[in-house]
Amino acid sequence: MRADPPAGYRIRSAAEADVPLLPGIEASAAALFAGWPGALAGDGPTAPPEALDLCRVAGTLWVAADREDAPVGFLAAGDLDGFLHVHEISVAREHQRRGLGRALMAAAIDFGRWAFIPAVTLTTDRIVPWNKPFYATLGFVELTRDGLPPGHAAKLAHELDLGFDPARRCVMAKVL
Repeated sequence: MRADPPAGYRIRSAAEADVPLLPGIEASAAALFAGWPGALAGDGPTAPPEALDLCRVAGTLWVAADREDAPVGFLAAGDLDGFLHVHEISVAREHQRRGLGRALMAAAIDFGRWAFIPAVTLTTDRIVPWNKPFYATLGFVELTRDGLPPGHAAKLAHELDLGFDPARRCVMAKVL
């Protein structure tokens, strides 16, 4: 999948120095959820830098960088049941709606194809328009809960334990 970032930005592999900056980007992006009934508030915990660094070391942490090469968005992924699972994708609020999320997803999808991974997966909210509908435009489809691979079922169950609405939460996949 090809999706070039907008002028003035680039998608690159994350550097070690980027990792401490990423939770702030995630918090900025999460603030957008505050106005959506039924969605978790955007003031929850962010991904631990240690977990993000594991993705970086594995080669599955990408950043969207601005003209000064400062990260303004990121996508962290890793193996889950033999698939490339997107753990987190976030773009700082002031850089949203420019195609950076699409470009980050393209980097992950391209990596999955290059690595002969059968699919890219993620969990998301069914209703918020920049979630499930966005991923559907990239070719992701919702999976039924019956028959989910064990890691995906456990991930979804963990998210429900954190307080996500079970009627809204889903697993999606894009076969590569």
